[in-house]
Amino acid sequence: MRDLVSFFAIVLACVFVPVNSVAADQALGETIIVTATRTEIPLSDAIVPVTVITREDIELSLATDLAELLRFQAGIDIGRNGGPGQATSMFLRGTESNHTLVLMDGVRINPGTLGGAAVQHISPEIIERIEIVKGARSALFGTDAIGGVINIISRRTDAAFLETAVGAGSFDSQSGLISAGNRGDDGDFGITLNWLDTAGFAPRTDSGIERGYDNLSANLYGARRFGDSEISLRHWQTQGNVEYLDFFLAPVDQDFENSTTAVELNTRMGNRGTSKFIASFMQDDISQNQSDDFVKSDRISLDWQYSHAFAHHTLTGGLFAFDETASTLSFGSGFEEDTEVRAAFVQDQWSHERHMTFVALRLTDHETFGNHTTWNAEYAYELNDNWTINAGLGHAFRAPDATDRFGFGGNPDLDPELADEAQLGFLYSPGTGHSVNIEFYRNDIENLIEFDLQTFELRNIAEAEIRGIQIGYEYRGDRFAIHADVVKQRAEDAVTADRLLRRAEESASLSYTQDIRAHRVGLALIASGDREDFGGVKLDGYLLANLTAQFSIGRAWALHAKIENLLDTDYQTAENFRMQGRGGFVELKYRWN
Repeated sequence: MRDLVSFFAIVLACVFVPVNSVAADQALGETIIVTATRTEIPLSDAIVPVTVITREDIELSLATDLAELLRFQAGIDIGRNGGPGQATSMFLRGTESNHTLVLMDGVRINPGTLGGAAVQHISPEIIERIEIVKGARSALFGTDAIGGVINIISRRTDAAFLETAVGAGSFDSQSGLISAGNRGDDGDFGITLNWLDTAGFAPRTDSGIERGYDNLSANLYGARRFGDSEISLRHWQTQGNVEYLDFFLAPVDQDFENSTTAVELNTRMGNRGTSKFIASFMQDDISQNQSDDFVKSDRISLDWQYSHAFAHHTLTGGLFAFDETASTLSFGSGFEEDTEVRAAFVQDQWSHERHMTFVALRLTDHETFGNHTTWNAEYAYELNDNWTINAGLGHAFRAPDATDRFGFGGNPDLDPELADEAQLGFLYSPGTGHSVNIEFYRNDIENLIEFDLQTFELRNIAEAEIRGIQIGYEYRGDRFAIHADVVKQRAEDAVTADRLLRRAEESASLSYTQDIRAHRVGLALIASGDREDFGGVKLDGYLLANLTAQFSIGRAWALHAKIENLLDTDYQTAENFRMQGRGGFVELKYRWN
């Protein structure tokens, strides 16, 4: 902790160094993203593939958790152990479930114990938008970002508002929402509270016992502006109870709590310089109610960066550090591990006429696994007014977490996973609302960590190979929009040629939205090919369809409705775990602003 305090003092000194420079021009009228480069850029300037899920998309979906939002996104496979709140895995572009870094307003929420973030507990009601960056991003964000980064941007407001809602639906589901905020010249504040309770359904195919779930989520923020600076405080928390069946099909349950608290200071330095400093605390707790077993992870992080805009490029550098404690108790045995990580990074964005480049380098000092250098190098060229070609290379790593080394089947001799990724893309955008994109990607992962069913121990396999192509089409008109993607990929053990588990080799997705006067309807489809699971089991492919609608009732009231799994498809994403059949949900919402 003393080292972290010293680091904190150095960072603060850097934050308040005066600089004489001029601000870069802000792009107006375009979607602005922050995750692809750690700086604000127009979406059209992102060289690597970036998907943005907007607040409008979220509200129309009537999704109950983040996993439901993501499962209709191309290149993302979801593996779920049953219904609401059950353990959920996410595979981005064929990589492992713990190879995707999940951020909450730029703060990493992947725990130090189980690797993958608890996306099944994140309420969409607290989200303003989601930025999905596909491809290795360890040079920008450190360990875990082998497959990509998902950054959840929480809700803020630009005016006074009050929003309330109540909902109900299949499986005795009930929900409630209250959200309010205000913004003035000197600051803004807001609060969102969301509650969900459901009796659920039988999550196992070999048992008829139903298991329920409840979740209370809160998101609070406040910001104060003074001079050329803004300081903000954010707190996100979700807590509740998950009922499930253990290995012997006995009904059990556990309490969970996930939270982040962050203080952020943004300072404009002259006309071209900007400084951002974030101090944060993350907590991830699971407590078993039938025993003393628990899983706990907490992390204190400091993240500072400075960006300086020149005529044709923006140079950014920064420092990062965290202290993490991970502990568990399971069947009378457990562990407690403390880990320190320190890093420094530098990156440059350059654009001139039809050319754009992005390069980044990060030096990471990991207490357990030593020094690692990660990097990204990307280039885009506008062939003409309609066509753009882009290419990227990246080197990333993931350090084994505490559970990998000391949990059930753990192996303290594991080596870090190393990934070398390449991307090539083509974008056709004639400016008529239509666009077509083609993305080729490959990812070679050394020392991939997999569970060995022969020894019941985690081990590093020699190498994994991932090869894929995604073809997408989009049209956005005045009254309707359509988006379609087709993905073909292969993720396999490079030595045995065995498929990696729970990834589909083919998938296709389609979303359609139509405005009808003041109302809106939407249709979302996902067709997923077969996938393999543990023990050589093959899970059949499936077709899912969700139908959603928003009916405006006067100026302030709206009725939202959804038919989930419209075709009542019987399918599994993990062996012996039942997924939800057809269900209906409605929500009555009031908004004043």
